[in-house]
Amino acid sequence: MSNHKIVEQKNLLPFILVTALFYLWAIPNNLNDILIPQFMKSFELNRLQAGLVQFAFYMGYFLLAMPAAYIMDRFHYKTGMIIGLLLFATGCFIFYPAAITSKYEIFLLALFIIASGLAFLETGANSFISVLGDPDTSAQRLNFSQAFNPLGAMSGVLIGKIFIFSGIEHSQTEINALKASGQYQGYLHAETLRVIPPYMIIGVVILVWAFLIWKVKFPAETETGTRNKMDATNKSNHGHFSQLFQYPHFIKGIIAQFFYVGAQVGTWSFMIAYIKDYLNKPDKEAGTYLFASLLAFGIGRFIATALMRRFDPGKLMGIYSIVNVILVTIAVTFPGIIGGYALVISSFFMSLMFPTIFALGVKGLGPNTKIGGSMIIMAIIGGAVWTPIMGLISDKTGSMAIAMIIPLIGYLYVMYYSFVGSKPSGPVYEGTEYKVVATH
Repeated sequence: MSNHKIVEQKNLLPFILVTALFYLWAIPNNLNDILIPQFMKSFELNRLQAGLVQFAFYMGYFLLAMPAAYIMDRFHYKTGMIIGLLLFATGCFIFYPAAITSKYEIFLLALFIIASGLAFLETGANSFISVLGDPDTSAQRLNFSQAFNPLGAMSGVLIGKIFIFSGIEHSQTEINALKASGQYQGYLHAETLRVIPPYMIIGVVILVWAFLIWKVKFPAETETGTRNKMDATNKSNHGHFSQLFQYPHFIKGIIAQFFYVGAQVGTWSFMIAYIKDYLNKPDKEAGTYLFASLLAFGIGRFIATALMRRFDPGKLMGIYSIVNVILVTIAVTFPGIIGGYALVISSFFMSLMFPTIFALGVKGLGPNTKIGGSMIIMAIIGGAVWTPIMGLISDKTGSMAIAMIIPLIGYLYVMYYSFVGSKPSGPVYEGTEYKVVATH
């Protein structure tokens, strides 16, 4: 593997600011895993209805990723990231009227707007980090930046456990008594209001980060859009959607990301439900298993970054996917303490999958990297598709364990992509801007 620097000293400040985004966008992503059981309580939802949290959220990614790419292709990475941060903050602030009015639909709108902002951030940040240096170290660089994502994920779960979960879980007898006394709706409204403080604070932090990114100069070699607009004779650095279909490894990368994100989001969204069903734990204790999963995920990210200095990223991901096929099979067939621990451990082995699929998918795309990256980000819609399906399976079968077949299918495809589908293919690009070639 390459011994080149992951990032040059001159690019360190923008690298740090953009890497921090991986931490920041993980917070709302994993607060969703808290919102699902919280909304099931406060809005009295079944698991299919609660799965709409992830549907609304990941539809934002799907619908805005391509517009985000076009904006950044014609202007700057910085422009796209600032737009993303402003949308992110706006969605957070909409949580206030949503909670005051106790309207589930407004919450879904707020989540859609947050995710729309995150589509800009993920499209820009993943592509920016990929091209910010030697292409031979792109997977290492992206895995390093992505290693801060699980730290944000753990922060999101901790915020949810401490500030959103009240720890009050009434028995059916107590609920009937509250209804009889006319106090039950007041209790539900109080549970809903608990989401306001954390989301208001997050919104303020995001606005501050938007200001910092606005003030910092980004490397000129990554910002080709504006320069090319001024030079009408130079069109070579703009991406072209039609060219992307010449790269089979890229198309398969989109499919792999679709299955992987479905597996990840589905596992974490229903981790608390799985633990409550089979280990009879209350929300706060079940949340500890989710936190442990994210901790394993974070540790896995840092270890994977180190291992990639010695081992091929694709083959390493293939080995990890085989392990996860085994672990999720255990969770399906042995629901209970063994299955619960298997799901927790599976988070360690899913840790390198998103950034590695992304890096392998955009490898060799040259000036099509931004648009290609946006399409891989659009594949995040897997979280919107598979999570409600898992909820429906659980509602119909009465088994959260059976619903875990969905993540199992996802890891099987990732295994195929790791060993076969990710081999670079298509025209070789040797431009002066990215200096990326379609060879492994």
